Order: sequence, then structure tokens, then C-alpha cells
Amino acid sequence: MRAAVLERPGEPLQLRKLPLATPGAGQVLLRVRACGVCRTDLHIADGELTEPKLPLVLGHEIVGEVVGVGEGVNTLAEGDRVGVPWLGWTCGACRYCKRGQENLCARARFTGYTLDGGFAEYTVADARYVFPLPDAYGDVAAAPLLCAGLIGYRTYRLAQEAVGYPLRRIGLYGFGAAAHLLCQLAVADGLEVYAFTREGDTAGQAFALRLGAVWAGGSTERPPETLDAALLFAPVGPLIVEALKSVDKGGAVVSGGIHMSDVPAFPYRLLWEERMICSVANLERRDGDEFLARASDVPIETVTTAYALEEANKALSDLREGRIEGAAVLVP
Repeated sequence: MRAAVLERPGEPLQLRKLPLATPGAGQVLLRVRACGVCRTDLHIADGELTEPKLPLVLGHEIVGEVVGVGEGVNTLAEGDRVGVPWLGWTCGACRYCKRGQENLCARARFTGYTLDGGFAEYTVADARYVFPLPDAYGDVAAAPLLCAGLIGYRTYRLAQEAVGYPLRRIGLYGFGAAAHLLCQLAVADGLEVYAFTREGDTAGQAFALRLGAVWAGGSTERPPETLDAALLFAPVGPLIVEALKSVDKGGAVVSGGIHMSDVPAFPYRLLWEERMICSVANLERRDGDEFLARASDVPIETVTTAYALEEANKALSDLREGRIEGAAVLVP
């Protein structure tokens, strides 16, 4: 099979021919139909996430067709279309798993980071950690739902739980793959969405307004109304401080990214009045079940740009430079 392989962080991916994997017990072999390109892939490729298996096949927004079934798998059959997310395996025995926090599993393995992912023609996955996909979405359209959508949804859910009252106004910092999906869900829920982009990104701001945001501006601007919660998808530490300036008393700032630059010092008065800062780590299978059911009901439109497998480095570069509206997707 062909695969785009990361051999050393900081270097371009190499197109290689690899042996076709065989599914082990509890696993399925998938023919990759599409795989989203996530900012986490960029953090891994650039060496900002420092513990990948090497060499590594990136990619954790995988839409695949089951073409082989390992021993003990009775929930899936050849021909099924499924999605594979970032969380690829958990032990089920550590204190986190036992208390229902599988996303914090002490021995968790992650697709496209500690397990080979979907920048390839085939991949294997743990049958417990794949999701059936809504028929309403084609392969390319479904791919961003599997991380941008799931992490966006979990960030949204944690913001609601943190503030403890029904959200009315939320801010989305970094209007890329995750925010463009979450904006549509929040609008469908009757919330006012305020979108924050890179300074001067008028195209990104117009994109947010088209998707239902009531206001869009630069990341250091103050919105016309205070926010119940601010959800961060840009990996820029100073935005934590900017978001705190815009959040109301008792509100929350929730970071949805796996990597972020350092958060600078800020005056305590910004945190006072019971404002909260928290982060999202990975996801639970519950998030996938809930979000995928809601995605087709809303319905959420995924805006995508497709690339061939041979263009994986171009997709990463376009993502790095902010040249993508919505999400990038590789199609082997």
C-alpha cells in the first residue's frame, strides 16, 4: 500500500510503499476512502508534539470501508463504512478508565500519533473505537466530523458544564475546521456566536458570518456583548488572556487544542469573579455517538478542500499558512 510517512519531525512526509497490514484480534482492516488533515497532524509533523512513533503514518479523521475483520470482532462486517478518530485504544483498567474518563487513560494510544493513521491507502483500527457514519455525508464531507467535529463538540459540552447555566453567547477563537462546524451546531441551538480570526482576515470573518455568526472580528477585538464562554481552537497562548477580557462573570474559557504556545502572565482581576479556564483532552466515545447523531439532524455542512495522497505536504503547508477555508481532506 502507498502511504505518506513522517520519518523525522520537521522534514516533509515521504511517499512510501508499505506492507499491507493484517488485522489482529479485535481489529478491522480498512480501505481508506478519505482522511482529514488536522492541526494536530501539523503539530506532530513540526515536532511540537514530541512523542510520536517513528516512522509514522499521520491522520486521525479517517473514513474507511471494512475489508478485513480480526478474531473476536462481531460488531462489524466487510463493506461497512466507519470513521476512526484520534482516540484509538484504551486499557479499560487504569483509574481513569474505571471512573469513566477513558479520554484520560494512562496507557491510551492515539491514531496518527502512537498508532499509524490514515494518510495511506489502508489502515487498521480497534473495532471498539470506530463509529458508524451518517449516510447523509459522503466520504470527504464526513472526514472533518471525526476530529474537528468531535473535539469541537466536546469543547462545547465542557463549556456548558463549566458555567452551569444555559449558554446564550459564545466566542470561537480561531475560525478553522472545528469552529466552522461548531458554529452551525451552536446557531441551531439558538446561541449567538461571535467569531474571532487572525487580525485582518476579512475572508475568514465573512465565512463565519455566512455560517450564522452574529459578529466577526480580529482576535484582539472586544465583541459588542460579553460572552458566557469562549472556546479556543487557535494554538496561541495569548488568546487565553484576550478571551478572559471578553468573558462575563461566572463564564468559562475552554481550550480545545492539544498544543498551545505559552500563556503569558495576566492580572488576577481578569480571572476574578469566578471565571474559569479549562482544557479538553482527547474525546470519549460518548462524544462521537452524540455528535454524529446531531450532525445529520441539524444538518451541519462541512466545507472541505480535497487533496490527493501525493499532495499531503501541500495540504499541511496550506493549513500552516491559513490558506484553507474549512477543512483539508486527503483522498487516496
